[in-house]
Amino acid sequence: MASTLQNKLDIALAECRIPWSGEDFRAAGAALDDAGQAVSWTLGYPVERSRERLQAEYQRVVAGDEALASTPLAIDWRVRSHAVQGALSPVPGIRNILVVSSAKGGVGKSTVAVNLALALAHEGASVGMLDADIYGPSQPIMLGVSGEQPVSKDGKRFEPIEAIGLQMISIGSLIDAEQPMVWRGPMVTQALNQLLFQTNWRDLDYLVVDMPPGTGDIQLTLSQKVPVSGAIIVTTPQDIALADALRGLRMFEKVNIPVLGLVENMSSFACPACGELTPLFGAGGGAQVAANNNLPLLGSLPLDIRIRQETDGGKPTVAAEPDSPLGLAFRDMALNAAARLAKRPREYKGAFPQVRVETPE
Repeated sequence: MASTLQNKLDIALAECRIPWSGEDFRAAGAALDDAGQAVSWTLGYPVERSRERLQAEYQRVVAGDEALASTPLAIDWRVRSHAVQGALSPVPGIRNILVVSSAKGGVGKSTVAVNLALALAHEGASVGMLDADIYGPSQPIMLGVSGEQPVSKDGKRFEPIEAIGLQMISIGSLIDAEQPMVWRGPMVTQALNQLLFQTNWRDLDYLVVDMPPGTGDIQLTLSQKVPVSGAIIVTTPQDIALADALRGLRMFEKVNIPVLGLVENMSSFACPACGELTPLFGAGGGAQVAANNNLPLLGSLPLDIRIRQETDGGKPTVAAEPDSPLGLAFRDMALNAAARLAKRPREYKGAFPQVRVETPE
């Protein structure tokens, strides 16, 4: 009897699809527990608010079979540290560092980064935001903490600013809003090091880094000194942005930072009067670049005035309307990225005790 239930469940779980990635439940690790009483599933990324969506998909598939419908699905999650480039060691207080990058400015990278961070926090993770765009910091405005400065308890280290459930640090919180950063490369990289390594991050599952556009000093410093678990590249569908996105991808390949996937921003414009979708910047470019380079397209995000209004107003879309179609688009993108990271090798540095051999005098 147990074997029959097991076989039927295997078939049913293979038919269930994760909404944000399309992967089937069985391939993602769902299986009948040892007691044969329930389906047990522990995901490697946060799904606190999306459990109901997974449960609904499971019930949709098993609803016609009484034995399957009476077998509950128990969903849990746990975020672990993942491997980073080279021999770099993790930053204290941070399990994973995710960088959001674009080789071209103006593609909505910062908007994607802040909604990525908010989406992961919305799902129950502990998340930080590092605004590494030294020349053009925008996260203080987007998170509604413009003018608020971080405090230092010892005169050496910063306490991160609390902003909509995120721990945030930005050069924009340390200088006057109208002060230009007329700095050469070494000063910029020193500022990045201080913001990352001299902030008291408190037990973060993810630190999202909003990178400056380009492939210059900051990116090089990042690859050499910052332990990155994964990178996300933001582009628009237009050809010139896609060419730059490809250069950004090649840069990460050269410095051995794993790319989790591409995000196509401003993929289409929905007419507010009739709802017709218009691909203002072209169609399908991001998906093609991703496919050509064996990468997933993590999400296609629309061009919508509400996204701009909400970020300018200090309450980005995921915080303002998490269950709206716009909010779900950002949340699915974030869950897809986190799921891709969860598939990467685990980080075992520090897992074993140090063995010290002393020579007797």
